[in-house]
Amino acid sequence: MRITPVLVADAGSTDGTSEIVRSFGDRLAVDVILGGMPAVGRNRGAALAMTPYVLFLDADVELADTGLIRRCLEKMQQKQLHLATTSVLCRGGLTDKALYWGSDFFQYLSCIYKPFATGMFMMFDRKRFHELGGFNEEAQFAEDYLLSQKVARRKFAIVRGGVFTTNRRFQKMGHWRVFSLFFRTALNTHNVRFYLRDHKYWGAYKG
Repeated sequence: MRITPVLVADAGSTDGTSEIVRSFGDRLAVDVILGGMPAVGRNRGAALAMTPYVLFLDADVELADTGLIRRCLEKMQQKQLHLATTSVLCRGGLTDKALYWGSDFFQYLSCIYKPFATGMFMMFDRKRFHELGGFNEEAQFAEDYLLSQKVARRKFAIVRGGVFTTNRRFQKMGHWRVFSLFFRTALNTHNVRFYLRDHKYWGAYKG
């Protein structure tokens, strides 16, 4: 049985992440690589991948069901897709859940014109990922959104199911600030300079 390699990009965590990851080495083909800003860590992982497809996951996500990855892979192969994603669910309060529901709703609407995906779950055709240049390492915010906008509509799909995430973004930044930032992101779809500015998004997670 072929074992799919798992690469964890660690950006200097102090909670024992590296040790915990390596403790699974007797069961999984898992390793820790040097991370950094999300775009940097993801690109480093993709550079080491040799599989036809590469799946990017955020650190705080949990699959809603065990069949999600299989369904994504089957759809990628059947439809010859370049990118597949899924819905994002939240176990927080009603406001948290409502905001993520709204994000999922607009993601479905985006399929009409220019689809987008978030780094919480992105399954890419590895060859196409590299052809698109990978994640923009100069981006200070929404590097996942910026890359997914380059994918042709007919080569993109949202697969049924979902991943659970935490409400850490709202806890660190507040609901209004997160909503405002993502709303401005949608308005600046064609303005690449918007993504290159520091919106103090990642700074909220330091310390």
